[in-house]
Amino acid sequence: MPRSRSEPSTSRSRTLRGCSSVIPRLPRGPRGARKRYRQRSLPSASIPSLVNDSTSTLGKVGAAGGTALGVLAAISFCHLLNDMMQSLLPALYPMLKSSYRLSFGHIGLLTFTFQFTASLLQPLVGAYADRTPRPYSLATGMGFTLIGLVLLAFAGSYALLLLAAALIGTGSSVFHPESSRVARMASGGKHGLAQSVFQVGGNLGSAAGPLLAAFIVLPHGQASVAWFSCAALLGIFLLVHVGHWYKAHGVSRLASAGSAAQTAPRHHVALALVVLLLLVFSKYVYLASITSYYTFYLIEHFHVSVRGSQLHLFVFLASAAVGGMVGGPLGDRLGSKYIIWASILGVLPFTLLLPHANLFWTGVLTVPIGLILASAFPAIVVYAQDLLPGRTGTVAGLFFGLAFGMGSVGAAVLGKLADHVGIDMIYAICAFLPLIGLLAAFLPDLHKGPALQRA
Repeated sequence: MPRSRSEPSTSRSRTLRGCSSVIPRLPRGPRGARKRYRQRSLPSASIPSLVNDSTSTLGKVGAAGGTALGVLAAISFCHLLNDMMQSLLPALYPMLKSSYRLSFGHIGLLTFTFQFTASLLQPLVGAYADRTPRPYSLATGMGFTLIGLVLLAFAGSYALLLLAAALIGTGSSVFHPESSRVARMASGGKHGLAQSVFQVGGNLGSAAGPLLAAFIVLPHGQASVAWFSCAALLGIFLLVHVGHWYKAHGVSRLASAGSAAQTAPRHHVALALVVLLLLVFSKYVYLASITSYYTFYLIEHFHVSVRGSQLHLFVFLASAAVGGMVGGPLGDRLGSKYIIWASILGVLPFTLLLPHANLFWTGVLTVPIGLILASAFPAIVVYAQDLLPGRTGTVAGLFFGLAFGMGSVGAAVLGKLADHVGIDMIYAICAFLPLIGLLAAFLPDLHKGPALQRA
């Protein structure tokens, strides 16, 4: 008996009905199927809400978990502006020393005032932000820097110079822990990369400060520092928009990452923190010897001009900027512990050679010193934040504050010492500081606990 033409379709419909529990039904017709497919392809956060969001220009990722490159770029650029403005102060030391008839002890006290205020509030700001997030505190911190710059431009006495240094330091104490916290929010799990992008902005800003001082402030005088208030106003504008993203998406990102993390054993945490503090001490006391006294060393030892000494300082700081960019991604790939070890101890041969080199080789040696030494800090911050999940702001404030604090104490002590034994002896003594990097061998290996790396 011949089959009817309708039987094949009937058998196919039975087969589909039998598989209905496995294959979901689609609306009839190709248009309905395509529409349903497009709807299933959308992320959980709808595209229109992300496009219309006021902060979409900073972070296209929105509430999703990927790396928010726009936010990282904005916070890194603001870090550049912040550190450029604060690095103007040490870059102006030779001019201020002659204008105000300051001794090396006065220079050390000026550095101490700036770095002490920059370090004192940072752990408190970070701990407070962990408990009660303040998305717009970044713009407030930049406001303190703005006031300090204007005062520095028109200070008529050493006391006003100290006040200006204190205000600039206060701005840094608010900016650094919160901006590092935003960088981790925007990291999407690539913590080392995020810290390096954030750090490279600051390192570039620190490198640009002496260059701008040489070509703008020195020819036009101390009052021209006020021109840099435009950079502070630009930073405030950008940080207000970063605050919008922070409020909308950042807090929830950090909370969800912290809830999935595991905490290392207490004895590992205590040992690691002690070792990290000593490593930060060695790194930042040596950096204080460069940033505060390298220009004087070149002027006295090699009889270079003030502008020439600032150009040499720029070479060192630019090398440090590149090193800061490399350290974080390498830490993501190889482990923060090994980058910390290599970057502190690995600089030792170059620091030992520096006091005995001529002018040419002094400039050459400062390049690997800056490259290697600067690669440590992003790895140190990421390692400590992995060690203490859920306390991102506290850790950032502690280590940024400690960095400034060690620098302030080191600058003051080295200034007094330079008045008695000479600037050459300072570099002969500081050359041995990287030996403290041997202590990195005692850091526990956090990569044995993968959950710690996801926070």
